[in-house]
Amino acid sequence: MSAARRAATERVTRLAVRSSPYHAAVTDTQDIPGPSTTRRRTLVKREDVKLNDQEDSADTLRAATTRRGSKAKIVKTATTITETKSRSPKKSKVIPESLAIPHPAPERWREAYDAIKEMRSKIPAPVDTMGCDQAQWKEQDPKNSRFATLISLMLSSQTKDEVTDAAVAKLRTAVGGSLSVDAVIAADEATISEAISKVGFWRRKTQYIKQTAQRLRDDFDSDVPKTVDELCSLPGVGPKMAFLALQVAWNINLGIGVDVHVHRITNRLGWHRRPTKNPEETRLNLQSWLPKEFHGEINHMLVGFGQTVCLPVGPKCDSCTLSSSRLCPSVQPKKSTKRGSRDSASANSRAESDPGPKIEIEVENAERFRY
Repeated sequence: MSAARRAATERVTRLAVRSSPYHAAVTDTQDIPGPSTTRRRTLVKREDVKLNDQEDSADTLRAATTRRGSKAKIVKTATTITETKSRSPKKSKVIPESLAIPHPAPERWREAYDAIKEMRSKIPAPVDTMGCDQAQWKEQDPKNSRFATLISLMLSSQTKDEVTDAAVAKLRTAVGGSLSVDAVIAADEATISEAISKVGFWRRKTQYIKQTAQRLRDDFDSDVPKTVDELCSLPGVGPKMAFLALQVAWNINLGIGVDVHVHRITNRLGWHRRPTKNPEETRLNLQSWLPKEFHGEINHMLVGFGQTVCLPVGPKCDSCTLSSSRLCPSVQPKKSTKRGSRDSASANSRAESDPGPKIEIEVENAERFRY
């Protein structure tokens, strides 16, 4: 076969991509045939890859032709553009303020309340010196004081007050000596993580703190919001933190901050008609009958009581005045250890079986000792 004939019969394929006349989201990839080939068309649909909930990416589609024997195969690859866009603000979550049907006030609740308050006045607790309300006093600027309170509350979740207080102090030093929104934004995540690494869920809280600082600067003029719904729209902030932040930072009393101590103790006291399943249910019950003048102090009082007397495990019922006054239906009697009981029983058994050596005392005539 001559070279001219071979060139005439040789199949030459080229790829061309152009917009489809049928739909803007479809490109038309076609083979431009050589002298002896037929025209072939392949429709390739554009795809949009979505990153997270608020970030869109543009896809670049590339078609490549591979040959296996005499067949041609169209291979489609997508390259995702990883440019991140600023997230849209999280919508404010509406927090319920009251129950449709108020919970009845429990009997003798005021006696129990006053008795706990009296005990707390005599027993110092960690929350008294290392609670979230203490972080504000290390700041001079009012905005920084409120921000420090919020940071302390965010770190306190699932963490003891002693650990939280140390983490706040370490974070303040790490970002330059003052807890401000701008200082936290400027700090990298590694610096924040190292400072708060002793608190529970520190990796997640690092992200929450950075995101919250950004939101405060963008949406709230670098200050702590003054409503519950706005506070709960911040990453990592729930109703308990929101109510306490308003009370401490703004001196605004809109509800009760219910944590695990308040939830546990009020259920032990029988203050709920039926045991509540979570702190939010506890909060709504309490707010429906507890006078508002007690809303601001009950958290601090019961947290300290739970840290020192009404412990989660092994409560000190023998030293609680609620036991003797029959104000607590959950009193746990003091139990002797099994080991102590076994040792006592064993000692009694040995004493009965082996009385020991006999000692006889004989009194002699006193005249024998005369000189």
